[in-house]
Amino acid sequence: MGAKLRILGIETSCDETAAAVVSRLDDGTGRIEANVVLSQLDEHSAYGGVVPEIAARAHVDALDSLIEEALTRAQVKLADIDAIAATAGPGLIGGLLVGLMTGKAIARATGKPLYAINHLEGHALTARLTDNLSFPYLMLLVSGGHTQLVLVRGVGSYERWGTTIDDALGEAFDKTAKLLGLPYPGGPEVEKAAATGDEKRFAFPRPLVGEARLDFSFSGLKTAVRQAAESIAPVSERDIADICASFQRAISRTLDDRIGRGLLRFRTEFPQTDGLPALVVAGGVAANQELRRTLQSLCDRHGFRFVAPPHHLCTDNAVMIAWAGLERMALGMPADPLDVQPRSRWPLDADAQALLSYGKRGAKA
Repeated sequence: MGAKLRILGIETSCDETAAAVVSRLDDGTGRIEANVVLSQLDEHSAYGGVVPEIAARAHVDALDSLIEEALTRAQVKLADIDAIAATAGPGLIGGLLVGLMTGKAIARATGKPLYAINHLEGHALTARLTDNLSFPYLMLLVSGGHTQLVLVRGVGSYERWGTTIDDALGEAFDKTAKLLGLPYPGGPEVEKAAATGDEKRFAFPRPLVGEARLDFSFSGLKTAVRQAAESIAPVSERDIADICASFQRAISRTLDDRIGRGLLRFRTEFPQTDGLPALVVAGGVAANQELRRTLQSLCDRHGFRFVAPPHHLCTDNAVMIAWAGLERMALGMPADPLDVQPRSRWPLDADAQALLSYGKRGAKA
């Protein structure tokens, strides 16, 4: 079956430069023709986090060649592309400018339509590409900048059920790793250390557990980790392993409570869902195997299907940006004007109440 639509996707919202070519077939399924991602990990590791100016300069240096490589891998030319999709937010404004301006230039030069994509919508719709999910479903987005539980009603239709009131989960992992002297990025290092630790040694708090609302909080947990480390300083490798295991256990139990309440709400609001309702996990923290096991067990208990796209499609990538553009294009939704502007903050749910205590990118406005 031939391709019905084909889009070039561009992603530069943070510290990965990415380009992809994705097709949507006549039956509505997708095909990844090329997926190229260049990580900037080495450029930022010395600073223990992403430096916005370094990230933007790296995007400038790499993006043109990555787009050329994606087209070559897909064995297509720009003339074979039906549209351009570029991340327009949320994210680091310098990086967004690089990707969106590049997308605009290609669209202007070729006469192709441009779709300015919300990065979070890319995450929200990826499971429809990988697992052919039908609407509605729940998405747990867990990354360095976002921790949200979102109802995905349809393309362009999202309802935020819960969000962090302070730190994002990925940030809590990274700061815990930094506190313990583990390398950046911290999430994988904490998971590695936790594998040999005693998860019951430290009784860390489980923020908001038992509360009816579906929000998250991780700053108190992070503080408890710091206090535990200071109380036994200097910490040994065994201490670090035990702290990491106990930290990870506290997060797993917290998510079990928070997400479990979300699944019950979904059952109440959508009692007639055909087949098993689905919980989708996305974002870089979705790679954590302990958290995946927690969510899988939770879904099994509640009669939900647990969907976790492959790791390379959970972290930042251009495939999800291209697919979001394809979803919009297939529905006949209008393309964006070439004067569209990037947005460092851009919530999926425009009607969600702003949480003034939380200022991370994309979280509130």
